[in-house]
Amino acid sequence: MVKKIALEEHFLDPATEPYWHPTMVDVAPEKKAQLYRALTDFDDARLAMMEKTGIAHAVLAVAGPGVQAERDTATAVRAARAANDFLARQVQKRPDRYSGFAHLAMQDARAAADELERCVRELRFRGAMINGHTNGRYLDDPAYDPFWERAADLNVPIYLHPADPVAPLPAIAGYNVLARPMWGWGVETGSHALRIICGGVFERHPKARLVLGHLGETLPFQLWRFDSRSAPYGWRLPKPPSQYLRENVWVTTSGMYDLPPLRCSLEALGRDRVMFSADYPFDWSGCEFIDTVPLEESVRADVAYNNAAALLGL
Repeated sequence: MVKKIALEEHFLDPATEPYWHPTMVDVAPEKKAQLYRALTDFDDARLAMMEKTGIAHAVLAVAGPGVQAERDTATAVRAARAANDFLARQVQKRPDRYSGFAHLAMQDARAAADELERCVRELRFRGAMINGHTNGRYLDDPAYDPFWERAADLNVPIYLHPADPVAPLPAIAGYNVLARPMWGWGVETGSHALRIICGGVFERHPKARLVLGHLGETLPFQLWRFDSRSAPYGWRLPKPPSQYLRENVWVTTSGMYDLPPLRCSLEALGRDRVMFSADYPFDWSGCEFIDTVPLEESVRADVAYNNAAALLGL
């Protein structure tokens, strides 16, 4: 069993719990109760799972959507700060096993930048996780430049987690099975990441770091096509799309436990850009996958532990 760092691992706290419950309306009550117990536990069950699966360290983040769903800016700022203080207290109990990703109220870019800095400098968090768009505003918006500048200066990654789109996708209307993890979330999050690239965020902030789950939301598969089809359709940035992906983006294995896409991500982005995640408590079958998938042992160790340790300074 290989030693692991996991960095898409979720929790709930009193400030963000109200935003989570509406996402569970289609989930069986007993399953929701099981998830709730796991999300609010930081001791016996979570640590037992980590011991059983070889997770040496977990980077914890609020289970979505969190304050990204809040309409009132002041309320979002207060709730995000409360969630971060709550997480800091849990991390302080077991700093050998836990770190944190900041939860940020992206309704106010400068407030989010200040909270990120507080979380990194004072609470010793390792970056932030943002649950998709914030009331329809995506992270390529120029209003977010102060936030990206601060994240780059702090040298910490921003993990872009899936969220529902602003409106249902017409192409999959009537097929609820496609709407979320099977397809819709990947389309939404991959498109969000491409907006960040095409909007010039990494050109303006070359030290900014973005993390995507699910082995990059299919983007590593598309690098040649991005480059070959971008210039004829108005590409204006000095680097091709693939270069920004290779220089500014890392991906994790969360929810994508299959050898072909793993090989694609390793070959497309480089062995130092692929990291392990378990996505606890929603899924942790990836632990067995990374232990047994046919890889060179040095590559397995990099994906499971070394790359995350380097990126997060663990």
